[in-house]
Amino acid sequence: MVFKDVKDYTNGRLKPCGIFVSDNGIATISEASGAKLFEFSLNSDIGVPFFDNTAELIIIPGFSDVHVHLREPGFSYKETIVSGTLAAASAGYTALCTMPNLNPVPDSLETLEEQLELIRRNAIVTVLPFGAITKGQKGIELSDMEEMADSVIGFSDDGKGVQNDELMLEAMKIAKRLGKPIAAHCEDESLLHGGVIHDGVYSKKHGIPGISSESEFMAIKRDLALVEKTGCAFHVCHISAAESVELIRQAKARGLPVSCETAPHYLTLCDEDLLDEGKFKMNPPIRSERDRDALLEGICDGTIDVIATDHAPHSADEKSRGLRGSAMGITGLECAFPVLYTSLVKKKIISLEKLISLMSTAPDTLFGIRKTKDFAVIDLAAKYSINPDGFHSKGHATPFAGWEVSGRNLMTVKDGKEIWRLTGK
Repeated sequence: MVFKDVKDYTNGRLKPCGIFVSDNGIATISEASGAKLFEFSLNSDIGVPFFDNTAELIIIPGFSDVHVHLREPGFSYKETIVSGTLAAASAGYTALCTMPNLNPVPDSLETLEEQLELIRRNAIVTVLPFGAITKGQKGIELSDMEEMADSVIGFSDDGKGVQNDELMLEAMKIAKRLGKPIAAHCEDESLLHGGVIHDGVYSKKHGIPGISSESEFMAIKRDLALVEKTGCAFHVCHISAAESVELIRQAKARGLPVSCETAPHYLTLCDEDLLDEGKFKMNPPIRSERDRDALLEGICDGTIDVIATDHAPHSADEKSRGLRGSAMGITGLECAFPVLYTSLVKKKIISLEKLISLMSTAPDTLFGIRKTKDFAVIDLAAKYSINPDGFHSKGHATPFAGWEVSGRNLMTVKDGKEIWRLTGK
């Protein structure tokens, strides 16, 4: 069986290719000239894939998400390694970097081992954990960074900002010596004032306490000063504010080893889109139209290095209490690409090649993620409505529920073997 008119993403470009499926369950992807690119084995339990003649297929390197919460160990009612990595595979992701707000917190090799064992046993994609910066993520005493170094992708206290300047300075010195990045949740808690959403149009109109942009960008400003002292590789998690973009732009211009990420919801929504529902509540919050535009500019000019989802599933009950009472965090893996393809690429804000880079090759390069024969087959022509009831993730809270989008993953291959395929529409 032969599928022609396919495009393969290699070295930053989309080029024509074809998929050839043999009777023995081996598929070959070849260039238009006939030169073989690579082979992979199909899941024999599913049978031969069928792509109809209306499909617009692209083959892309598996996506990498450098900011996810898989919730296990400790909070398996929210998500598990099984459900989270299946959600990832269904969306075309083949590598995830997981945050340490778990129980136990991975703050030593002993506590990290429980998570590593779950990953070894249950993950269907590559899972690379962050170790905590501080013990118990309490911001009082540094974790056992040195003994964890060989088993983690970097260090983070995501969910909490390290408030103590001297502690963060010491953490950066150690991370620099170990050759590991710090991935920081930048938030000055003294500036929060009990806020739950962005301090903007919606919060003022409805009398809901707001979170100022200053709480984010002032923490970034402090940490950049510490980077200047230490030379530590420093990654800023989930930036949401215009001032944050500018601070990072200036830091890069000065040659500091700084990178950053933002997430799909910050690039496509603003606080005027909010409803009093838990699916719109996350930290940092969705901010103003001005902030969104600055983030888009940062994507276009290269200030923002990667797009991560900050996939943070919660139970239905935890997300049912409106903006004031719901837990912070939304589900992100299973709708990231179609939302961004529809909102940014189809509207000609960025190119398809740029989006693929932001979600795949750029995070791989930035964090040294190694992948071999990992790719996804996506049908750009597929149009559908996002329905969280069909998610593999245990978390169903997303502000994109009901959005009409284009771009559906059909197949994910890892290490030369098919690990997921769409079997129904």
